[in-house]
Amino acid sequence: MKGNIAAIVLVVLGVFFLLTNLGLISISLRELLRVWWPVALIAVGVALFFTPGNKSK
Repeated sequence: MKGNIAAIVLVVLGVFFLLTNLGLISISLRELLRVWWPVALIAVGVALFFTPGNKSK
């Protein structure tokens, strides 16, 4: 599952950069990161929550 999420992230980033380079969208990645950086923390927390860890008895 971890590999699938990484692949999806790479595809989405690639599409974003392609659309930006083609001039179809004019969104600054710096502005997006400045506003939406807490989403990365939430995503990491959710991923850690659902990742199976060592189950000590």
